[in-house]
Amino acid sequence: VQLVESGGGLVQPGGSLRLSCAASGFTFSSYAMSWYRQAPGKERELVAGISSFGGSTNYADSVKGRFTISRDNVKNTVYLQMNSLEPDDTAVYYCYTKAGRLRRDYWGQGTQVTVSS
Repeated sequence: VQLVESGGGLVQPGGSLRLSCAASGFTFSSYAMSWYRQAPGKERELVAGISSFGGSTNYADSVKGRFTISRDNVKNTVYLQMNSLEPDDTAVYYCYTKAGRLRRDYWGQGTQVTVSS
């Protein structure tokens, strides 16, 4: 299983970014996917999750109305559209799934998002 994030970077407050996570090595369409983030000195927290076929999503209260999670089961990719970014959104963002017969945890390597003027 491999999860590869991309799309992070430096953005001004109020700006937007779209993160992507390309998945391989498992039947992508069979498993829910999530985005987590970890800011310096803080614990890793759930940002958003999406069910296997995208019919159900959930968000942390801090990002509701600003972030949108989506997936493309043909491209084996999950996305996180982030709008109205705030300095408190600065963190390393990780793609996550619990997949396979043994339902093991899999994490991507993370992508840095920095919101600063």
